[in-house]
Amino acid sequence: MGTDKAFVTLAGETLLARALRVCRAVSNQVLIVGDRRKFGPFADVVEDVFPGCGPLGGIHAALRASQTDLNLMLAVDVPFVSPALLQFMAARARESSAVVTVPRALHGWQPLCAIYRRAFADAAEQALGSGHYKIDALFDEASTTVIGEEELHSAGFSPEAFRNLNTPEELAHARLA
Repeated sequence: MGTDKAFVTLAGETLLARALRVCRAVSNQVLIVGDRRKFGPFADVVEDVFPGCGPLGGIHAALRASQTDLNLMLAVDVPFVSPALLQFMAARARESSAVVTVPRALHGWQPLCAIYRRAFADAAEQALGSGHYKIDALFDEASTTVIGEEELHSAGFSPEAFRNLNTPEELAHARLA
C-alpha cells in the first residue's frame, strides 16, 4: 500500500476506525495489536510477544492478553465485513468446540477475519518459537470449523466481504464502488 493501512480512508473513515466500529458492534472488549504509542489513543493495545513475526505473532499476543475463550481477529484491511457477518461467525464458533472458526472464501482461508479460542495461543507459540509463521498451517493441527462460500451464501453473506485492500489500486477501486 505504501503507507500504514490503518490510517488510509475509505468512505470518510480510516480503516482502523471502521474495523473498531464493526468490532465494537459485536463485542464490548476490543483490543488492537500493535505499537502502543501509535494506537493507544484509539483502544487498549497489546504488543507482540514475538515482534516481527507477522499476523501469527499478533494473533498469539491477542490470545495471551485475552480473558475470554472466543476471540475475533479482524485485520484493518478487510473493510467490507459487517457486524452481522461477525455475529454469524461468532454464533458458529459458540456452536462448536473447534479451536478455530474460519471462513474459506475467495480462493483461500481468511485467518485475519476468524474466531480463535484462547487455546490456539499454544499452537501459535510453538510455531513462532520454531520460526514458522504461516497461520493456516496450524489449522490442520487445531480443531477447525470451516465456513465455506456455500454456507456464507445460504446465510445471506457474500464472500466478497472478505476482499481486502493491499494496493493503492484496490483502494481506488473500493472508493469507486
